[in-house]
Amino acid sequence: MKAPVVMTRIESPVGPLVVAGTDEGVCMLEFEGRRADVAGVAERLGRPVVDGEGRMLPGPVGLLLAELSAYFAGTLREFTVPLVTPGTAWEQSVWARLRKIPYGETCSYGDLAAGLGKPGAARAVGLANGRNRIAIVIPCHRVINSNGGLHGYGGGIENKRWLLEHEGVGAGMLFT
Repeated sequence: MKAPVVMTRIESPVGPLVVAGTDEGVCMLEFEGRRADVAGVAERLGRPVVDGEGRMLPGPVGLLLAELSAYFAGTLREFTVPLVTPGTAWEQSVWARLRKIPYGETCSYGDLAAGLGKPGAARAVGLANGRNRIAIVIPCHRVINSNGGLHGYGGGIENKRWLLEHEGVGAGMLFT
């Protein structure tokens, strides 16, 4: 039996976030609102989950909290926290490619698909993007429409806009 995942909630400039992880790594960082209770998180992760309130948090969760603080303060551009990201081979490839989009830059779903050697798979990229359970760290917010517009974000378009502006992506080139 797998060890339980420890879950906690934190406040951030983009609202409450749910963080979950084990000693192996962080397995969830989501905007609160998607069944953020212990039972909902356990169901989505397929593992037992315990509330981290008053508990010692696993090392990777503590590291993520420190890195998020630095990110929101504008002093961290690349996360180093270990991640646990179960998914299909395609999802893994999309998520790995997302992590290569530099801070402060964006790309389109089509560009991402082409970079994976699958031109024309923009919709499949979008689906894998939507299955990402580790927002901000796996920066799915950096993927935009080919026309520069914002589209689809599990944390809400306003949070996507905030994250991009926080990273210095110019509002003049976006948000059409």
